[in-house]
Amino acid sequence: MALNRAKKQELIESYSDGLGQSVHAFLLSYRGVTVPQVTELRNRVRAKGGTYQVVKNTLALRAIESGALNALQPFFTGPTAVVYGADPVALAKVLSDYVKEVPAYEFKAALVDGRAVKAADIKELASLPSRDELIGKLVYLLQSPITRFVRVLAAVPQSFVVVMDQVRQQKEQSA
Repeated sequence: MALNRAKKQELIESYSDGLGQSVHAFLLSYRGVTVPQVTELRNRVRAKGGTYQVVKNTLALRAIESGALNALQPFFTGPTAVVYGADPVALAKVLSDYVKEVPAYEFKAALVDGRAVKAADIKELASLPSRDELIGKLVYLLQSPITRFVRVLAAVPQSFVVVMDQVRQQKEQSA
């Protein structure tokens, strides 16, 4: 289907709003994928707060010229789907799991914190703990020394009370 100039401009603006602003993105090749498979992946990505978008390469390249995604310019060849969102680890986990289920999908490259990542390194990214898990671990590590300190402080008066009770018992036995 041929696109007229106005429709192309709309697509470029749409890509600029999403792709042009993202600092985390994954490029996928999707040869041989069925519509239900695409829908399933879209739903999984959306559940993690991301967006799945099939792009026209030439228009996407125009939209990302000044953005961080420009680092992935050589990978915009062939059928290209872009997944972007705020949490790259969660998206990498979802995509890695789905690529295992549907081998028709292949990673081309990724952009994490504005840096290009090779397709082979995306699996390592997927093995990292999620942001929520990291925050939980950090809170535990920060809370642990404080908890120990409070226990030590509570032990001093408790020990004093125990010693005083033993002295009282000894006086009662001797009297």
